[in-house]
Amino acid sequence: MNLEFITQENKDGILYITINRPDKMNALNIKLLQEIKQVVDAVQDDKDVRGILLRGSGEKAFAAGADIAEFQSFSSDEGARMSRDGHAVMNALENSRIPTIAAVNGFALGGGCELAMACHMRVASTNAKFGLPEVGLGLIPGYGGTQRLPQLVGKAKAFELSMSGTMIDAQEAHRLGLANYVVELDELESTCLGIFKRISSKSFTAIAKVIRSINDNFNKEIDGMETEITFFGESFSTYDFKEGTEAFAQKRKADFKRD
Repeated sequence: MNLEFITQENKDGILYITINRPDKMNALNIKLLQEIKQVVDAVQDDKDVRGILLRGSGEKAFAAGADIAEFQSFSSDEGARMSRDGHAVMNALENSRIPTIAAVNGFALGGGCELAMACHMRVASTNAKFGLPEVGLGLIPGYGGTQRLPQLVGKAKAFELSMSGTMIDAQEAHRLGLANYVVELDELESTCLGIFKRISSKSFTAIAKVIRSINDNFNKEIDGMETEITFFGESFSTYDFKEGTEAFAQKRKADFKRD
């Protein structure tokens, strides 16, 4: 796979996707986002991958927004197409059956904040800054920010942050529910790996169903309760259910299989 703006590396079952434009504060251009989607889509059935860790290179930025120079002269149609393509990337992360964590170091602004919000969880370093500053450019968030931010921090706070373009620090992001944890920069990776370790010991089949069920709660076209009922029932016919219940009865560690 020919990648220009990101790198990928599998370390003990965790796929590291690193945004690699440190000279541009890891600004997101269209090709970079396409590369992220390409990699995420490609590993969904890879049994050697049990987690996806998304991070930015260097210590200054996770991703400091979209590359403005790339779309400054866009027409309305081009802008809508850019947004639609960006949504496809964010949806790939959000709907990944493999758990995704954003390791947020430094700035996560605009599209960078939206990219982090598309992941299932976010761990922030103490120097992290989050924000949706698009209104200062005469724009609105275009990669799902107006939809995902209210889900994470509530409607009123989402209005405030999106309309003012205010940047918040890691502690405030944690208080609002935008970040799961705040840690020192040198603990960022190990904290993410600790979460993956706890998850990886559980049933991958069940985890994939949990991801889908939670996401369907926010899908206006789907009844998330029905998704849960269906998947709960389906779970009874899986190897992992048989193994998990037998292991529990026998007081041993379950040997789950990556489907």
